[in-house]
Amino acid sequence: MGKDALGLIGGMALGFAGWFGGFGAFLLVAVLGGLGYAAGGFVERGGDLRDLLASGRGRR
Repeated sequence: MGKDALGLIGGMALGFAGWFGGFGAFLLVAVLGGLGYAAGGFVERGGDLRDLLASGRGRR
């Protein structure tokens, strides 16, 4: 699936959240979508989520 189709799906999800849930739901979907995008990019570049979560807690 291309990036344009993913952007369309993301935009539609934000639109539905804003329409049916209000501005708070819109912000929640946007923030969680951004976190998912960042985590997916990290894993795609060869990172390991366990390393990322462990470094966030101060362990290495």
